[in-house]
Amino acid sequence: MDPRVPSLELVEPVCAGERRAIARMLSRAEAAGPEAREALDLLYRRTGRAHVVGITGVPGSGKSTLVSKLVAALLESGRKAGIIAVDPSSPYSGGSILGDRIRMGEISSHPSVFVRSMATHGALGGLARGTLEAVDILDAAGYDMVIIETVGVGQDEVDVVRATHTTVVVSAPGLGDDIQAIKAGILEIADVHAVSKGDKPESDRTVSELKSMLGLGLPATGLRRAVPVIKTCSPRGEGVAELLAAIDAHRQYLVTSGEYEGRRQSIRERRMLKAAEQVLHDEFERHRQGRMADLLAELSGASISPHTAARRLLAHIGMEVTR
Repeated sequence: MDPRVPSLELVEPVCAGERRAIARMLSRAEAAGPEAREALDLLYRRTGRAHVVGITGVPGSGKSTLVSKLVAALLESGRKAGIIAVDPSSPYSGGSILGDRIRMGEISSHPSVFVRSMATHGALGGLARGTLEAVDILDAAGYDMVIIETVGVGQDEVDVVRATHTTVVVSAPGLGDDIQAIKAGILEIADVHAVSKGDKPESDRTVSELKSMLGLGLPATGLRRAVPVIKTCSPRGEGVAELLAAIDAHRQYLVTSGEYEGRRQSIRERRMLKAAEQVLHDEFERHRQGRMADLLAELSGASISPHTAARRLLAHIGMEVTR
């Protein structure tokens, strides 16, 4: 496919599941160029069928290996899977390894699986800038489950719960960060907990501790369902079928309880606000040149405060701040 094909001409091939068209549209979503905007808007209208699952957890917990086994189980059920693996970018070079395709082994080349690695490029919250539009593309392309594997940064990694229908938190025994996870709020965001590396002797203790902490927190959070804790061992394939069953059960719970549409509406609201922030940021970047030098001179002379300078800068792009 010619890389110069307009984005609008990719919409129908994407919806037909053509892999080259999907790959090109994903690249354009990640680049966030204005030429792709109309096509992405059209693709958004074709979404709503995929179950979007977030896989998060601390670095070293074995998320990528577990995702590969989970997708293998999904394929056995006759379903298709899209995977968006978010890798951190270097704060110095801006580069990223993007090695998830290698870590996920054979499933990455399966015709019913599409794996896309995306670099954060400084974005916070565990997701890359184009992640959610990549979800739209894979959803429109007919993938039954779209999995977002987040960076694994820990404390800042709560955006995934605002972007997915089901959030799986992966914990590994012996990492010594149980208390840190509680402080970060990672414990509370899970719809399903998975304890990886279940062949380690400490794994049973980790499962027991998680269940105890969840049991203590259930009345306070007002949850109407107990959050399952699944022990897994990816190399042996143990617990993977149970994990998939727990994810499917959570979706069914959302549907039967009436919470599914509410969660989807929360995702829509969050996306609208994030899009507004990005539009404002882009507009600011386009118009700030030519005004910065004068304001910086006043700041250096302490004749104005940073807050006042910011208000003037926003006024320069036509945005009035009332308070």
